[in-house]
Amino acid sequence: MAESEEKAGHSAEYFGETRDYWYEPDFVALMARRWRLGECHAALDVGSGIGHWGRLLAPHLATDARLVGVERDPQWVAEATKRAAAAGLGARCSYQVGDALALPVQGGTFDLVTCQTVLIHIADVRAALREMVRALAPGGLLAVAEPNNVSVALVQGSATFDDPIDTVVDLARFQLTCERGKVALGEGNNSIGDLVPGYFAEVGLEDITVFLSDKAELLLPPYASREQRARTAETLEWAGRGFWIWDEADTARFFLAGGGTQAELARLWALAMERTARVAAAIRKGTWHEAGARTTYLIAGRKPR
Repeated sequence: MAESEEKAGHSAEYFGETRDYWYEPDFVALMARRWRLGECHAALDVGSGIGHWGRLLAPHLATDARLVGVERDPQWVAEATKRAAAAGLGARCSYQVGDALALPVQGGTFDLVTCQTVLIHIADVRAALREMVRALAPGGLLAVAEPNNVSVALVQGSATFDDPIDTVVDLARFQLTCERGKVALGEGNNSIGDLVPGYFAEVGLEDITVFLSDKAELLLPPYASREQRARTAETLEWAGRGFWIWDEADTARFFLAGGGTQAELARLWALAMERTARVAAAIRKGTWHEAGARTTYLIAGRKPR
C-alpha cells in the first residue's frame, strides 16, 4: 500500500515520497540567501503537516535556531515529530496541535513565520496572514510557498499532447469549476498563489518579493532516478484506484458547488479517468514523457519595525 493511501485527512494524498522532490536543493539554498534565513533564530511553520517544509528550511536557519510546527491534525504532529528525530533534527524542531487562524503562540516572537500549500486550504486567507503577522517579531519575515494549480491543466505529455482541443478545454474547465466550488464551500482556493502578494500588502507587510520555483517534474523513460520512480509509482497507484486531483467524492462536491451539473459531472469524470488511464498505460509501456512544468510562487514580506 502506498504511503498516501494509508493516510486520511487534509492533503493526505500529497504527503507521499514525491513531496520530497518539490524543490531543487540549490534553489532552496538560493532562497535561503535571498530571505536571509541564516539570521533567523526562531521559526514557526504553520500547517506543518508531517514536516516536509520545515525540515527543508531548518538547515538554512541560524545554527541555534528552533523551529516550531503548528498543525491541526494530531496524527500529523506525531508523524512530523518522528520524522524530525529520524532526520537528526529532533532537538531543533518541535510540533504541536493548533489552528492557522488562532496560532497557539505568543505574538511578536518569531523571526520567520512560514507555510507551504496551506493558504490554498483556508477560506479567509487575509485572516490567516494577519495571525501569522501577529506571531512575527518586528522586522521578521513571512515567507510562503503557494501555487497556481489550475495552470497545470494545460501542461501536456507525450500521450496527451495531441488531444482534441475540446478535450483539453473540457478538462481545464472541469478543474477550474472544481476549484471555484472548493472556494464556494469555504475550503480554500487551489490557485490562491496568484493573489497572495497583494494580500501581503493589505496586511501591512513591506519589502514584498515574489519568485517562481524552478522545479519541473521531468519524466523520461526509463524513469531511472529515485524521483522519477516515485512519480511514476504515484501516478500508477492513483490511476489504479481512480484518483484524479481529488477523489471522486470530493471532485463531485467541488464541481457541483462550482455550478456544474450532475450530467456534466459524469461525462467529465469519465474523461478525466480516461486520460489518467492513458497516461498510466504509457508509463507502463515506457513511452510517457513530459517536461512537467508547475507554477509555485515563493512570496515573502517583512513586518515593519
